[in-house]
Amino acid sequence: MVSQNPFTVGQPVPPERFVGRISQIATAFDQIHSRSNLAIWGGAGIGKSSFLELLTYPEVWQLQEQDPSNAVIVYLNCLSIIPFTPSRFWRKLLKLLQEKLDGNAAWQSVIDRILENTEVTREDIGSVLKKIGEQDKFLVLLLDDYDATLRTNAQYTEADREIFLSECRDLAYHSEEKRFFSMIVASRRRLNEIGPKLTEESSPWYNHYLFLPLKPFTKDEVVILLSGTLMTHELREGISEIADGHPALLQNAAHLLYGKLRDRQTPNAETFAREFLERTEQFFQDTWELCNEVEQTLLMLVALSRLKGRLQNQGYDLGDIGIIFSQRERELTDLEQRGVIKRSVDSDGTIYSFSSSIMEWWVIKEIENSNEEGIQERQKMFLDLMSRKQAERVKTVIRYLWEHRDDVKSMVEWIGKLAGAFPKGFFQG
Repeated sequence: MVSQNPFTVGQPVPPERFVGRISQIATAFDQIHSRSNLAIWGGAGIGKSSFLELLTYPEVWQLQEQDPSNAVIVYLNCLSIIPFTPSRFWRKLLKLLQEKLDGNAAWQSVIDRILENTEVTREDIGSVLKKIGEQDKFLVLLLDDYDATLRTNAQYTEADREIFLSECRDLAYHSEEKRFFSMIVASRRRLNEIGPKLTEESSPWYNHYLFLPLKPFTKDEVVILLSGTLMTHELREGISEIADGHPALLQNAAHLLYGKLRDRQTPNAETFAREFLERTEQFFQDTWELCNEVEQTLLMLVALSRLKGRLQNQGYDLGDIGIIFSQRERELTDLEQRGVIKRSVDSDGTIYSFSSSIMEWWVIKEIENSNEEGIQERQKMFLDLMSRKQAERVKTVIRYLWEHRDDVKSMVEWIGKLAGAFPKGFFQG
């Protein structure tokens, strides 16, 4: 084994290790070529930052048969602007442009003059874009964590937000300078879900952006990601059980395992499960907090419906929650697109399960750690989703779970395939 771990954790994946997203990359360059705009979205750790950073590499442009020499490519993480205000945003953008245009005296003088002002505005950016266009160039603006621009603060009111979003739309869609400009933004959810509600006076998001979800890796992409180390088939199957196609979870699991084997440690299932959770719990927490109340309740129901087969004492009855799922297909589809759950179909109908077995265990623990007060707070949501009789059944099951915590199997049982793979060896001979 080489000393360098081939898996990436804590940073966007470099282009030489980037896996998949072939169609999405082509779509991004289609939008750039036509000076149009793109909004990608997906849950925590799904690969949004890696995707955006990939678009900054000239080699990737050349593979797409596009010339990067005419593009001024700027990557900006909106979370870096604290607290967020439009003026700080435009100023940050200009400073990044200043770095990119270093050595061009004409552009530098324009930017320097603007930055001397107390406030920087959308009109200032427009004047710089005109200068860029005069040089037969164009700006590609890559905005990560665009969600930050949609959250108000003491210095950024709802009225300020409306003006800022209107200015962004004008710059990217209506203005004369749009010929020299393409914007790609990344957010954790669709902009129409987390942004201001549509009014008669506002223009819908889809008028200005092509929406493109980043979904979990396909099975083929998972194989490609894990194939470089010649892992056994059983080991790859075990990692997929705890991570499915979630890029960050896959990278963490493989990174942890590779490090142990490189250091000549023989991992066991319990140690591996505990250390994996220590590394990745923030993804499960973020996933949970990103869900609205309806989605959280649906995840609880999916977990409870699957728990019955894992308990030694099966003394509860959820009733027919399939009816609830059939009435909430929109929310369940959204959770599926974000890689939280997956669906399958058998003779009994549609079955929902968690993409990651550890996420399923995490939700069970979230239910275990709730209390009577928490149940009462969810009472209204229960009644919105189901009949009063069904709601009482669910509450009874939750209370049963509290009373039988010891019957719930340990986390090791949730990584069954991986635990079974350890004794069989780790790499192909």
